[in-house]
Amino acid sequence: MKHFREELWFNTETRRAYINITPEVQTIIDKSKIKEGLCLVNAMHISASVYINDDESGLLHDYDVWLEKLAPHAPPSQYRHNDTGEDNADAHLKRQVMGREVVVAITNGKLDFGPWEQIFYGEFDGRRKKRVLIKIIGE
Repeated sequence: MKHFREELWFNTETRRAYINITPEVQTIIDKSKIKEGLCLVNAMHISASVYINDDESGLLHDYDVWLEKLAPHAPPSQYRHNDTGEDNADAHLKRQVMGREVVVAITNGKLDFGPWEQIFYGEFDGRRKKRVLIKIIGE
């Protein structure tokens, strides 16, 4: 079995962002030359997420509004975590809801998705450098 590893790096200008990374992941699969296998896409930071859903602007807006209602950023004093001097407790909670990683099948060298599925990087405490691991195994 072959394996391939690469990282994507992000530094968003905003606190929260939702970035379709499907083309970048497919480019890495192409580079790996693995035709049949699995692709792990993993947010390597505890205030960011990787998830699969539709790339539709209304849905992305709805996620942002919904997550902010579930775990509002303000006031930061509402969270015990922020007693440490941080102000990102909400980002940890948002990440917990949206998930850490996805695994997608690779068939004939392509991501094997259902209808409308795309891979997203969700940023909940941006404006600093963070990474996403891409690990591919297969033949």
